[in-house]
Amino acid sequence: MHRRLLISFLILLGGSPLLAQPTYTLSGIVRDSASGQPIVRAAVILDYEKSTRGTYTDTQGHFAITASAGQHIVVVRSLGYVPFRTTLYLRENRDLPIFLPSVASQLEEVVVLSKGYDRNVRQPLLGVSQINIATLKKMPAALGEVDILRSLQMLPGVTSVGEAANGLNIRGGTTDQNLILLDDTPIFNPTHMFGLFSVFPPDAVGSLDLYKGNVPARYGGRAASVLDISLRNPDLNVLRLSGGVSLVANRLTLETPIVKEKLALLVSGRGAFNDFLLRAVSPRFANIRAKFGDGTAKLFWRVNDRNTVSAMGYFSQDLFQTNLLGSLANINALNTQYAQQTANGMVRWFHQVNDRVNVQITALVAQYIPRIISTEDSNANNVVLKQSLLQRQIKSNLNYQLANQKIEVGMSGTHYRLNPGELIPGNSLAVNYQKTPLEQALELAIHVEDEISLSDKLAVSAGLRYSHFLNLGPSVVRRYRSDGAANGEVPEATSVVDSTVYGAGQVSQQYGGLEPRIGLRYALTPNSSIKLGYNLMRQYLQTITNTTTPLPTSRWKTADAHIQPQVSQLWSAGYFRNAKNNIFELSAEVYWRSTQHILDYKPGADFLLQPYPETQLLPGKSNAYGLEVMVAKKKGELTGWINYTFARTLNQVNQGVDFQQQINGGNWYRANYDRPHSVNLSLTLNQGKHHSFSFNVAYSTGRTYTAPEGFIFYQNRTYPYYNGRNQYRLPDYHRLDFAWNIYNPSMKNRRWQGHWTFTVYNLYGRKNVYSIFYRTEGQATNPYRLSIFGAPIPSLTYNFEFK
Repeated sequence: MHRRLLISFLILLGGSPLLAQPTYTLSGIVRDSASGQPIVRAAVILDYEKSTRGTYTDTQGHFAITASAGQHIVVVRSLGYVPFRTTLYLRENRDLPIFLPSVASQLEEVVVLSKGYDRNVRQPLLGVSQINIATLKKMPAALGEVDILRSLQMLPGVTSVGEAANGLNIRGGTTDQNLILLDDTPIFNPTHMFGLFSVFPPDAVGSLDLYKGNVPARYGGRAASVLDISLRNPDLNVLRLSGGVSLVANRLTLETPIVKEKLALLVSGRGAFNDFLLRAVSPRFANIRAKFGDGTAKLFWRVNDRNTVSAMGYFSQDLFQTNLLGSLANINALNTQYAQQTANGMVRWFHQVNDRVNVQITALVAQYIPRIISTEDSNANNVVLKQSLLQRQIKSNLNYQLANQKIEVGMSGTHYRLNPGELIPGNSLAVNYQKTPLEQALELAIHVEDEISLSDKLAVSAGLRYSHFLNLGPSVVRRYRSDGAANGEVPEATSVVDSTVYGAGQVSQQYGGLEPRIGLRYALTPNSSIKLGYNLMRQYLQTITNTTTPLPTSRWKTADAHIQPQVSQLWSAGYFRNAKNNIFELSAEVYWRSTQHILDYKPGADFLLQPYPETQLLPGKSNAYGLEVMVAKKKGELTGWINYTFARTLNQVNQGVDFQQQINGGNWYRANYDRPHSVNLSLTLNQGKHHSFSFNVAYSTGRTYTAPEGFIFYQNRTYPYYNGRNQYRLPDYHRLDFAWNIYNPSMKNRRWQGHWTFTVYNLYGRKNVYSIFYRTEGQATNPYRLSIFGAPIPSLTYNFEFK
């Protein structure tokens, strides 16, 4: 027994050198990638099977570390530099030269708060935001679809009424008070699928600018903000193919030179035709059809060194069919389809006169056509309610650039043609053809703007715009009883005393006025400044609706003899500071907005096929004020921002002594998008070249809604009794999203770049309430909560690029 133990011990002792792993030395020099200078005290960490070894570089940037043979993960870090990571197999002594790029030399990846040189501090503008498109694609997205509008809601002062909302509410403005441009062409409905996705092709977008404070004088026609989205110009030399596949939609973008260095074309398309998945989820969705598609093409021609011509075309279409929503009135329908179509076109000529002066002329057309289609159950005939809005515009700008001054002068002419509603019965025997009168209008404008640095501390951006609006015939303008008008009351359909007929091209009403814009910047230090701003804007085209649900029933309406243009004035002030070589940005802004001639609706208002909508509307005024604080880190391994917003929006409608012409007894009441407190956090952790992780955290106070104060039982029916408007709030909203991006994991083909994105929207399954509705069941009327995304929504998307 003792002999066997002794033999075993000798075998183990003699065999131990055979089991020991050889050791090798990994050495190298860590340098600055730009200057080549050695980096002192950089941390070098070697991680092998969870046992960590590390060292620091010496005064020459040199390091040496000993480890056993095998696979190792090497991480090199130094303050102010982007970390370095690699995986290697150590089988001999090895020299590993390492070059670290400084964080300050990186391209900015996240939100910036103003445009221009030293954007945050030096530019004399407030409330101007950008998001780098590459960063936007890293952010978590609902169902894997990159969404510009949903990403913008992570900025301060930008909200919506819910997750399926067809627009943004910016600094107390309504959704139609935002001018949304895609390569200078207006987008009247910016969402697909009742507000779930935005209509902008993400693979073709080059840049986006959101003006929610100081709005340059070249923009007009809206009262709250401007979202200017530009498509990128195609590459004149390189062929590129990119796209993506997800559960919702498929995308493909082609970018090709036609004549190298002269002429190139970009074509991008997206389609969602996977509604069969809804039928697989539940039999409840058997009759639901949900499809959308959008596409754009851009041609860029470099005529010579001083002239370029670009042309753009855009088209989008939606179709949603359900038997769960109501049909058109008086129609027994098998189902109802909500369809909408947008078709835009633009041509732009740019001419550089000399190094200081350039001229740009743009012509554009935009058409939006929403439809509601109800299929009769008796004969399968389609009854169609159709609307349309056509805008045509031509404009020109002249820019003059000096050493410390930039001057812009321009003019524009815009023609509007609206079909407010047309009921097409088809073969129906129960429905008559109806059509509301067409509306036509002309808007003319001129502007001048001067941005100048008066000293190292003081800079001014001053603009002046004059707009003139003409409502054109043919039209019929009613005149209502003067006694009601004398009391400040709005028109009643029963009080018509006369009418005036205007022929084609005749001016039935005109409005106009100056729109000053000014921004001041005073530098406190080289890295901090205070700014003041003032804007006045007029809006002649607006929507009228009595619902927050994003159905294509909202009616567009021009200003006329009874409906005045909205006039908005915005005062703002802010403190701005940069730190650590502009890596960090801090901003704090306060604002006050006063808007005249807003439109609200009478109880029970119905705008469909209404030839005289002024009898259904109540004019009023709105006040909005708030505080926005934001900290952003623009460069480095960890980028992102956190912001807090306090905002209030209050309306008042007290036009007459009749209670039907007052809302909330003529007292101030909260807008239905009033959400006092909001906190947003967006972080992206870049883990080398192949991985990034992103998180979004959103919290906000619940929006307001109107609830009945009680119920009246009369003749065996229950009727709700309402007292005030928007007197209650939905529960607070909060959500956490996560995204994991994996870039080109195989690395086998450098020309073909693959990219997987795994996203979980609403990670912890919060059942955020979109609305509360009431349903009468027997003798009782019960409230119910509606949630859009009441559970975690995972998605997987594959993106690719070939060049």
